[in-house]
Amino acid sequence: MGEAAVRAARACGYSNAGTVEFLLDRQGQFYFLEMNTRIQVEHPITEMVVGVDLVKEQIRAADGARLSWKQEDLSQRGHAIECRIYAEDAENGFLPSPGTILFCQEPSGPFVRVDSGIYSGCDVSVHYDPILAKLIVWGGNRPEAIRRMIGALEQYVILGVRTPIRYLKAILEHPAFIRGDTFTDFIPAHMPGWTAPEVPEALLQAALAAAAAAARTKDRSGSLPSVKEAVPGPWQTLGKWEIGMGE
Repeated sequence: MGEAAVRAARACGYSNAGTVEFLLDRQGQFYFLEMNTRIQVEHPITEMVVGVDLVKEQIRAADGARLSWKQEDLSQRGHAIECRIYAEDAENGFLPSPGTILFCQEPSGPFVRVDSGIYSGCDVSVHYDPILAKLIVWGGNRPEAIRRMIGALEQYVILGVRTPIRYLKAILEHPAFIRGDTFTDFIPAHMPGWTAPEVPEALLQAALAAAAAAARTKDRSGSLPSVKEAVPGPWQTLGKWEIGMGE
């Protein structure tokens, strides 16, 4: 598959970052799907398992420089998973969910990476792609990476717009996904009619109280406060996945 991708790029004289996509069937046969002549949204996966900065190399190549490494210098280590965090409603056909992000708390920890451009108080417009962030984790193997991603999603809190954070967590916890039975029909086969679990009333009230405190501070200063200013101490404990991140 890699050799076919290289031949495709050489055949059209292409020189820079690019991705050739294929479909793989159960018999091990693969079929050309498309080529993207740009860096891919999933490039952090490669960066995490190979240990290279693809964006840096893309810029250097565009400036006429040669790659700083050769293919034989690279080797893959461990397993990485990426989840795209969108302002979308997973329970309503993934319709966009524009609005103001009232509160944002990103996950952190060893081998957890967040590529993000959002913050508490920023507006999510209908005029742009609804992607908010990319959450990437690395593990020594696939089960470890799955566990780390589930933990990171549990830490991720976005209030004010809907996101598929709980939907992504449900996928990662599904037995078929854990077994590696992931095919193009995974969603219709295993996730039809998915709905998020009920949010406990006490935790929902805590979330609303935190948002109200932030709104009062905004009224006084004209702008939304930082996370530390807007949220009381107990919120650090309550503001986890259980309060309904993205709702």
